[in-house]
Amino acid sequence: MDLHKLEKGLENAIKSPIWTLVRKEMTDHIKSFRFNILMGIILLTCLGSLYTALSTIRDAASGIDDAEQWFLYLKMLTITDEKGTLYPFITFISFLGPLLGIGMGFDAINNERNKNTLIRLVSQPIPRDSIILAKFLAALSIISMFIFSLGLLVIGLGIIFMGIPPTFDEFLRIIFYLIMIIVYISFWLSLSILFSIRFNQAATSALAGMAMWLFFSIFYTIIVNLIVNASMPDQLFQTIESQQKNQELFTSFMRLSPNYLFSEITMVLLTPSFQPLGPISMEQVIGYVPTPLALSQSLTIIWPQVIGILAAGVVCFALAYLVFMRQEVRS
Repeated sequence: MDLHKLEKGLENAIKSPIWTLVRKEMTDHIKSFRFNILMGIILLTCLGSLYTALSTIRDAASGIDDAEQWFLYLKMLTITDEKGTLYPFITFISFLGPLLGIGMGFDAINNERNKNTLIRLVSQPIPRDSIILAKFLAALSIISMFIFSLGLLVIGLGIIFMGIPPTFDEFLRIIFYLIMIIVYISFWLSLSILFSIRFNQAATSALAGMAMWLFFSIFYTIIVNLIVNASMPDQLFQTIESQQKNQELFTSFMRLSPNYLFSEITMVLLTPSFQPLGPISMEQVIGYVPTPLALSQSLTIIWPQVIGILAAGVVCFALAYLVFMRQEVRS
């Protein structure tokens, strides 16, 4: 009897309006040229960087007796050739990942409004909040499947080219790194959905999302450098303590950027050797021996950065939810 009730509950949950909308939105994303173009760009650039990295470390891997100490699969994501022909995998995914989130959310609501389909949708016996939840969950599901497929492709190519399977620690680090990529892209997805609700035109919301992406990718670092340099005394009067304080100030400002937080997460997860985040004192440098950290210790270090990106994404989605629930839908 309990099993029958459970099956009945699952059947009702699957037939609920929100999951019907999620399946419909996922189908629309898969069939859209925009998503396929973005997916193709990210796939081609990442495969190019992986081929360059594999060509660099394949010869070195053949002469390694203990591959576990070299973290070859992690190096495959972080290194490039000596000539710098292509950027490494982590550079491409951190640069193009936000574009995927922006591209899948900038017209989530205003496109429905401009086609006059939003009025028809809310006139149905569907809770209004199910619409925005379905938009977000569908895009997040597609992004998650794509990122995990890309990660498994990386592992498969590594096994084929190097002939060495990844260690369990490497495998877990790659999986957690893929999860962090999804969390990072979900922030940009939430932000783009907020813009799609705030602006009536899809072009305006797309430009707003691209402007935020360019600001945090390029201009934010320049602005922080100007602020920190303006607060520094002349080089003749600088001491080690003042330099350390200025570096701490720079790091504090930079950690307001989701791009910088994600870069710190990437460094800790894919570089097992201990690298303290932020400025360090001379006392910490003296006697320091670089030894690989356990995965649990790496996760403990990046926990504040993960919470920061999650909090930013939740705030953006909460604002989008509140604005959409109070917004007038009628023309």
